[in-house]
Amino acid sequence: MRCVWAYAMRLGVCDAFGRMRCVWAYAMRLGACDAPLQPVTYNGNLSSSINQTIIRVSLHRQRIIFFALLIVLTIAFVLSIALGSVSIPINNVIRVLLGGEADREAWRTIILQLRLPKAITAVLAGAALAIAGLQMQTLFRNPLADPYVLGVSSGASLGVAIAVLGAGFALGVGSTTFASGLNTFTALGVIGAASLGAGLVMALTILVSRFIQNNLTLLVFGLMIGYLTSALVSLMLFFSNPERMQAYLLWTFGSFGGTTWAQLQVLTPVILLVILAAIFSAKSMNTLLLGETYARSLGLNLTRTRIWITATASLLAGAITAFCGPIGFLGIAVPHLARNLLRSADHRLLAWACLLMGAALALLCDLATHFGGVALPLNATTSLIGAPIVVWVILRQRGGQSA
Repeated sequence: MRCVWAYAMRLGVCDAFGRMRCVWAYAMRLGACDAPLQPVTYNGNLSSSINQTIIRVSLHRQRIIFFALLIVLTIAFVLSIALGSVSIPINNVIRVLLGGEADREAWRTIILQLRLPKAITAVLAGAALAIAGLQMQTLFRNPLADPYVLGVSSGASLGVAIAVLGAGFALGVGSTTFASGLNTFTALGVIGAASLGAGLVMALTILVSRFIQNNLTLLVFGLMIGYLTSALVSLMLFFSNPERMQAYLLWTFGSFGGTTWAQLQVLTPVILLVILAAIFSAKSMNTLLLGETYARSLGLNLTRTRIWITATASLLAGAITAFCGPIGFLGIAVPHLARNLLRSADHRLLAWACLLMGAALALLCDLATHFGGVALPLNATTSLIGAPIVVWVILRQRGGQSA
């Protein structure tokens, strides 16, 4: 077993005096050691049968949690299609999703052309941002890190600002266009500008990460990129006319409703492939929990791992920002909620939990934007719903530790 003590201390399975509780089994489950699973006892009081019972109970609890998350996601998906300015009976929604007909033809059109693409976009965005946030928090070992900490969102915002504020007349972007719905040319122009801006920042970040050995330095670099692009956007806003300024501000509110089926054919495969790549790197992220020195001693190539995590997280954040605008809260809050729910630091579990929880929470936040028949900004809704939840989780954890 390699570096179990440090791993156990970080995960809280042994206290400051070294009284370790079933460390070997815990480390094996996290992939931190490659020796056969054996019970480790404290003062010889923990038998093998008790050890196996603890593992079985933990696995049973995890299965229940994942099953519950899947049910919540399914319910939220159906409700997001059924509820809105026009309420559609749930049985009609299910019938249309299964390939049948609705009682009214207008309901079928609303479901297939408007609400289903919106719900799928919300699922993709929530899952992508949650996993990207988990990667960033692990890489930088900072609980406040989110998918946009590397400046990718700021790069996308700068691209959109140049397109809307600087070249709005060429793209036909105005307040009326954004308020009443983007036409195809305008939507492609905004998405292309956001993708280009995010891609340039991502390429620069990956290039710099090859020469930076310290994750903290890379974090500071990302923050400086964000400040620089924000300053440029502020200058463009200052010299812009009110219509283009309003158009850009409406984009910054974020929305899942502007994505068409044609755009989903591009967004969906990109997000799914990058999410799978991120999930397959779970063991490397588990090793990073040991710290850079221990991870290097275990044979982990830190430079290659840093580039891989940076690239996947940037792709996820950049793609979602390009198609949906900057969506806040999900990337920073969902990983904390997943850790609190599973009571585990194993990324092989956390990645799937973040995927399900992020998708469900994105759908619920989108539902809340239509509260009272008024379309609220998505970013405001995610913060209003998510911030109290995270504060409650933190206070609950602190209270349990004090007790």
